[in-house]
Amino acid sequence: MTPSDLAFTPIRELLGRMRRGDVSPVALAEHCLARVDALNPTLNAFITVTTDLAREQARAAEVALRNGRPRSALHGIPVAVKDFYDTAGIRTTAGAPQFAHRVPARDAELVANLRAAGAALVGKTNMHMLGTGTTSLESHFGPVVNPWSATHVAGGSSGGSAAAVAAGLCFATVDTDAVGSGRLPAAICGVVCFKPTYGALSAKGILEGEPADPTILALSHPCVTARSADDVALVYEALIAARPTQPESAPHPVRSEPAVRRVGVVANCAGTRDVKAPLEGVARALSRMGIERREARVPFESARFDVRTIERDREAIEGTLFADVDALLLPTLTAPTPTVDDARARGAMAVSPDNTFFCNYYGLPAISIPVRVDGDGLPLGVQFVGPKGADAQVLALAQAYQHATDWRYEPPPAARL
Repeated sequence: MTPSDLAFTPIRELLGRMRRGDVSPVALAEHCLARVDALNPTLNAFITVTTDLAREQARAAEVALRNGRPRSALHGIPVAVKDFYDTAGIRTTAGAPQFAHRVPARDAELVANLRAAGAALVGKTNMHMLGTGTTSLESHFGPVVNPWSATHVAGGSSGGSAAAVAAGLCFATVDTDAVGSGRLPAAICGVVCFKPTYGALSAKGILEGEPADPTILALSHPCVTARSADDVALVYEALIAARPTQPESAPHPVRSEPAVRRVGVVANCAGTRDVKAPLEGVARALSRMGIERREARVPFESARFDVRTIERDREAIEGTLFADVDALLLPTLTAPTPTVDDARARGAMAVSPDNTFFCNYYGLPAISIPVRVDGDGLPLGVQFVGPKGADAQVLALAQAYQHATDWRYEPPPAARL
C-alpha cells in the first residue's frame, strides 16, 4: 500500500487493517497530519490543526486496540469538525473575526460523540463566515480552495470540510447544512454528504451561548461528509451509537421499512443541461437494480425562510411528496461550479441552493453523491431524498447504487503528493 492509497482507503478496510495490526492508529494520524502540513497551505481547508490532540487520541486508540477494546467503527480514524462546533479548549470561530479568539469550555454534543467513538480529531475546518454563504470565499481566515480547480469555488458553507475529505486530509467530517451547505460543497468537491432527518443528530454546541437566528436553528441540520456512501453510513451509525440518550428533538421515529422500491425522478427541479444530464444514467442504473422509476414534482416554492408554519408543513409533506414513491432523485447543483471571479461578482449565494433547500425546510433526509464530471472536468452530484425518519433507507439506496455501478473514488489533482 502506497502512502496515497492509505489516505484514500475506505474506513471499513482501515478498521480491518488496524485490528490485524497492519496499520496503527498512530501511524494513520501521523499520515493525515503530514498531508495537512503539505496540502493545507494551498487548500486552506483547516482553520485550526489539532496536532497534539490527534496524537493523544491516536495513542489511546492504539492502546485500546492492543487490549481488544475498540470503541466503534470510528476507532482510531482521523476526522475533522466544521469550525461551527464547539471544541473544549480549542478555538471555535465560525470563520468570523469577532470569534477569532473564542475558546469554548465544553464540547458540542457531536464532538463529544466523536470522542466517545474513539476517533482522532485532526482539526477544525474552514467555512463561509457564520455559515451565511455557499462559496466559502468569505472567511476571516481566507477562502477555501477547490482541490479540483483553484479557479473555481469549493462551495459552502462547509467548504473546508469537503476540500479536506476530497484531498485525503482526513476520512470524514461533521458539518452543518441549513440550505444545502453540506451537500453543495460535497457535490462540488466530488465527495458524499448525508443530512439526516431534522433532529436525528444533535445541534447542541454550535457556537453555544452566542445569539442565534431562530429561523436558522429551525433549518440547520448536522450532517456527515466522507468519500463514499459506505464511509458516511459508518460515521453516522457510530455517532448515533455514541449518543447517551435519544435526542428529545427527534421529530419522527426511525423507519424500519424494506429497501427503496420506487424512486421519483424530480421533473420540476432547477438545473442546466450539464447538471441534469447524469439523472438519466442514474435512473437507468436504478432500473437495473430492480427499482421502479416514476416522475415526481417537488413544491419548491413552498419552502421558505418564514418558519411560522414549518411544523405543519413538515407533517403534511409526507402524504403528498411520498404518496407513491419511496425516495426522490434530483441534481444537487443547479449549474456547473462557478469560478471564483464569477462568484465574487454574484455574491455570497453564488452556488444556488434551489435544489437542496426544500430538504431543510421539510426536515427530510438527503444524501448527495458524486456521479460524473461536467464539461470543465469538475464533479457533479445527485441527491437521494427520503421521507422523515427514512435515514437508513436513504443511506442504503446510496450505498447500493455505488456498489451496483462499481463506483470508485478518484482523488482530485491537488491531492496527489
